[in-house]
This record gives sequence, structure tokens and C-alpha cells, in this order.
Amino acid sequence: MSKAEKKNSPYIRIAIFILCIVAIVFFVFKNISAFVNVLFVMLGFGAVILVHEFGHFIIAKISNIKVEAFSIFMPPILFGVQRTEKGFKVRILPEIFPKKGEKGDESSEGALSFIIPKKCNPGETEYRVGLIPFGGFVKMLGQEDAGSVKTSDDPRSFANKPVFTRAAVIAAGVCFNVVSAVIIFMIAFLVGINLAPAKVGSVIPDSPAAVAGIRAGDEIVEINGKSKDLDFSDIGVAAALSGKNEEISLTVKHPDSSEEVYKLIAELREGEQMRLFGILQPNSLNIAKLSKDDANDLYAKTRLRPGDKVVSVNGRGIRGHWEMEEIISNLLEPEVNLSVECADEIVSDQSINTKIPLNMNVVQSSDSGLMLCNIYSMVPRLKIASSEIVPDSMESDAENRGFLKKILYLFVSAKDKISSLFSKKELIEKPEHPLHPGDIILAIGDIENPTYEELTDIAAEYKDKELPVKVLRKDADGNEQELTVTVTPKQPAGSKKVLIGIVPVLDAAHPVVAQTIDVGDDLQKLEIPRGAVITAVDGVQVNSFYDIIREIRKYPGERITLNWRIDKEIAGNVAINVQAEDQKLITPRSSFAVNIPFGMLKESYKASGPFHAVVMGYRKTVNFIAQTYVTLRRLVTGMVSPQNLMGPVGIMRISYRIVADQPPIYYVYFLGLINAVIAVFNFLPVPPLDGGLVLLLIIEKIKGSPISEKTQTIIAYTTWTLILTLVIYVTFNDLTRRM
Repeated sequence: MSKAEKKNSPYIRIAIFILCIVAIVFFVFKNISAFVNVLFVMLGFGAVILVHEFGHFIIAKISNIKVEAFSIFMPPILFGVQRTEKGFKVRILPEIFPKKGEKGDESSEGALSFIIPKKCNPGETEYRVGLIPFGGFVKMLGQEDAGSVKTSDDPRSFANKPVFTRAAVIAAGVCFNVVSAVIIFMIAFLVGINLAPAKVGSVIPDSPAAVAGIRAGDEIVEINGKSKDLDFSDIGVAAALSGKNEEISLTVKHPDSSEEVYKLIAELREGEQMRLFGILQPNSLNIAKLSKDDANDLYAKTRLRPGDKVVSVNGRGIRGHWEMEEIISNLLEPEVNLSVECADEIVSDQSINTKIPLNMNVVQSSDSGLMLCNIYSMVPRLKIASSEIVPDSMESDAENRGFLKKILYLFVSAKDKISSLFSKKELIEKPEHPLHPGDIILAIGDIENPTYEELTDIAAEYKDKELPVKVLRKDADGNEQELTVTVTPKQPAGSKKVLIGIVPVLDAAHPVVAQTIDVGDDLQKLEIPRGAVITAVDGVQVNSFYDIIREIRKYPGERITLNWRIDKEIAGNVAINVQAEDQKLITPRSSFAVNIPFGMLKESYKASGPFHAVVMGYRKTVNFIAQTYVTLRRLVTGMVSPQNLMGPVGIMRISYRIVADQPPIYYVYFLGLINAVIAVFNFLPVPPLDGGLVLLLIIEKIKGSPISEKTQTIIAYTTWTLILTLVIYVTFNDLTRRM
């Protein structure tokens, strides 16, 4: 470096530092609430790191090991404090603003160093806060930054202590995190926190729970003999931790208060990362919290507001979300009337009635897989419930790109991604799909009135090629008109299916038969041509499949006639025997046509006293540790994709959301989870993580001498490189993951 460059170097550093300070101050004043939330997030993570490093620190002190530095967060140093004979020596940004030594070299003191006068005993440890808000460390004499151990003649050197002492110092950080997790959960349960109860919201068709007979509305009151303080996570943990073909005993309480014991074997289903029973978390009857724009949009469509509670369906009182879904599922009507208790105190009417449109689903689950929904073998046409462009950008096939391309994409997209880090909205508006919600599919390719099965087949055939689709669409005046649009089916990365980007439902508003199908021994498929319109049921004119279902159900056990027509010249009729129990012959089910975001069902979990809180905290800590170990084990065996891992950015983003949207107790609870996860991660047998260092000590004890410094350094730098690569990878995933 030339003399001029050396002379200008401090000024360049000062200018950069001032610009950073100005940017931070500008951000704070422009986003004061966001800054407060970020501050809480940082304080929480700082506390987690402090606990871990304090474990190393206190055991090192007790073991008479010289501790040179104790740092929260990583270098460069923001500020450091150390006791000296003259008082407290303070260093501020010593690496950024170095102080010139007597020989012209840069001193470690820093240009912004000073002493606060006070008579005190000198201390050997400098207490620091790093500028990079991630991690932390304890620097002991004889232990290098890379994690290797350096020989020293000083008896207080880490390297000169017995193996057991060194192992205790290293393991102390993990132990403190575990104890901290127990304490944090104990506090959460003493205060009381709302968690998802061990109740069944719904079950996945053909899953172990469904096959056994567990149904929505059931409550799990005992799992393998454990019945105290069960919440929904205990169900998932029991399944995930079970051995292959191991039976898990679940005692289930039904809505009628009767109890039954089931023996379930968890299974790993396609697309899932862990073995599951197939039990899904329950929803509440309350509308979830929404952004202002989303809340206004929901009210415009449904007259519902966040916090409103549904109390009855078509005048029938309901006990839970599961019962509301059960009633609606069997309605098979164009709309449903909901009675709602309003949460908004400003609203004059504390209860309202609102009509919500319904859709009919396309397929049902059967023993042989998915089967087309039909009414006495008649399959209605398809209607589009929603549509979205299937992504084909670099973001969609990130996992198929090489590592260097991923890094290039990371830098290209980082600006927009980081800007939206704390935003709930996407920055870029997505292009409009050529198929619109409400469109009725008249033809796709050369197939008229296609069924869902035909739709998926032709989509695969036209992968990455233009596919013409003829639809019936309402104009601004409500008049239906035919038009043809073009779509390009795509296969998203990681998916086995080729998609058009639509969610289809049945066109129940028009009595047009797309096809008739075989439905088993109960009924031969009706001889009705494709595209025929059902005009009458036993002489009564019908205008929709809702009318058809209603009229058919008037004649249980009787034989009736259906009239159909293609055009003025082609018409006919068929006869059917109406079944008293028609669930096998009328298979569609109804669901809301409008997305109504119901909140998750939560119940209060509060300890009866301190001892009970300790027990609850211990159980919860063990559960989270077990879940983390299972996830890591399945990551190693390939059962879990690395794409599912979350790094610092993702964790910070979730933390911010919790701080911004939830009561403080939920962030406290989350920090307990983070303590448990950090404990597991740090004790992995990989140097320079704590578990790896303990492993080296075990090898030393068996071998009778430590591994050479050179070998330790090579191991440490190799594993640091792997860890850094993993951090970059998960950071990339965090920035490109939708949350």
C-alpha cells in the first residue's frame, strides 16, 4: 500500500461508517415499529447466545482456565470492556478505527479506546459485543479460533487441563441451552400460553388414522400411556419417533364422550418428510387475523371480519369447525347461510347472517386412489375455482441449478428479497393467468367437456407446449360467451405432475354431463352421451346438478327416469334405481367457494404451580430435542431434503413475524424452541462444533495423547468450510422461500 493510500485509509473507513450510521438512523425513523420489533428479535437471540457462551465461560472460570475474551455476536468488535488497574478500558470499533503504534503499525487498542477511571482489580477477560449479529464465542488461552487446541506452558491453558475438565467446559454450553429451554418453557406455562390441543381437525384419506376409524372432532386423550398436558405436537412427535412397524396406542374420545383405543402404525407418505398418522390440526370457528387489505377483501365477499365467530350453519348450532365442515360437505347446494357473532364492537348488530357460495369438489379418495366425483355415474363439467401462473423462472427450478448459478441468482435477487424480508406482500405483481376463476372448460385440445382425469393426462402430453382451451366465460354484464385461450403446462421443480396452474371444481350450476363412468357393482354407468344436458328428473324440469340431486333424493328405493338432450334432434332418457343410502352413488362434497381463513384452534395451557411448570417445561424440551434429532437423522439418510432446512435469515424472519403479530409469550416460547435446537446442533459430532470437540477429547483419552495441532487445524478448517457452505445454501433457501 502506498503512503497516500495509508493516509486516506482511515478517512475512507470513517466515511463508510458514517454512511452506515446515517442509513441505520434513516431506517429507524422511517420504520420505528419495525425497528422495535427487530430490536426485540435481536435481544432474544442475543440472550440465547449469551446463555450458551456463559455456560462455557462459567465452567472455564470454575476450572481455573484463563478466559481472554467473552463475545456476544461475531467480529469485528463493536465495543469491548475490560477491567484494568486504572479502571474500565473501553474499545469501540478497534478494527474499523485502528490506532497507530509507535512503529507505525496498527495497534489493537483502536483510535476510539479510552479508560473510565475507577479503582478495581485488573481482569483478564475482555467482554465484547460483535458487529455481526450472529453467534458468539468464548476465547480461552490455548484454544485457537479454528477450534483446535494449541500447546502452552501456562498451567491455566485450556490445553493443559485434564480431558474430563475440557469436556465439561465444552459441553457446558449445550447443557446451559437445555436448562435454559426448560426454564423458558416453565415460564411460558406459568404465565399460560395458547397452543393447539390434541384434537383431530381432519384426517388424510387412506392414512393410518382414517383406516383405523379416527374422525374429525375426536380428541386424543392418551398416547402410549401418557395423558397429561397433551397438545397437538405430541401426536406428530409420537408418529415421527416411532420405530418401523411399531404400533402406537392412541386413546380417542369421540364427540359423544365415548372412548376407544386404536393401534396405529405411522407411515411415510409421498411428499412428506416424516412418518405421520394422517391427523391434521384443528381449526377454530373464528376468522383469523388479516392485513387491512385482505380483511377488506374478505368483508366485500363475505361480510366477515377478522375475529368474527361462526355459531350456526343453516340455522343448526355447531360444536366446532369440524362439524361445520361436515354439515357443509353434505349440503350439495349452491350456497350456505352462516350465523356469525361479530367481534367488532363498533358494529351495531352483534350477530349477522351471511350467505357464502359453495363449490363441488372434483375427486374423492377411494381404496384404489382418487376417483372422479359423480352423481349416479354422471360426471359434471369442470369449472375453474382459482388460477395462478406456474412459475418457470430461475426461482422455480433453483434446486436443478449448479451451486455457482445459485449464488449468482442469490446476488441478482437479493436486493428485492431482502427488501421484502419483513414484508407480508410480494414485491412483484404476478402475470394474469389466461384462465379466470369462474370459467367453465368446454374443450381442452381436441377433447370436448373433459373430466379431471383427462385434464391431467392432456396436460402431461402438452408439457412446455401451447395448449388451446375453450371456455365459457361471463362478461361484465353477466352474459356467457365462448372463447379460446392458450396455456402452457409446466412441471415445477420437485414435482412429479405437469400443471396448468388451476384449481378445478365441478360445474354444478349447469346440468351438462361431461362423461359417465363405471362406479362399481351398485350401478352400471348410464348411457348418456358426452355433453348431454339433463332436462328432467321423473318429469320435473331441472336447471342444475343441484336440482338433479334434490329431485333424485325425493325417491329413495324407487325407479325413476332421467331425460337428456344434445340438441333439438338428439334426445333420450335413462332409468335409475334410487338407493336409500346414496353416499356411494352421489359422491361430490361441498366446500366454500370463497377462501375463508379460519384461525387455528388453540386452548390455554397453564401450569397449576411451579412444580407442574417444571414438569411441563421438561417434557416440551425433550420433545423439541427429539424432533430436531429425528430431522437431522433423516436429513443424513436422505429422507428429508436440505431445502427444508432453515438458516439464520429464515429463523429471524419467523421471529420477526412472531414478535410483530403475536403476544410476547409466544416469542418467549419460540426462544425455548431455539435453545433446544441450538443444543442439538452444537452437540453434533462434527468439529469445531461442541460435540465434535468432545469427540476429539474422547479420541485423545482412548489414544493416550491429543491429535496433533496440524491435524486438528485441518479438520477444523475443513468442517468450517462445510458449515459455511451449508449456511450459504440455507440462506439462499431462506431468501427464495415464500413465507
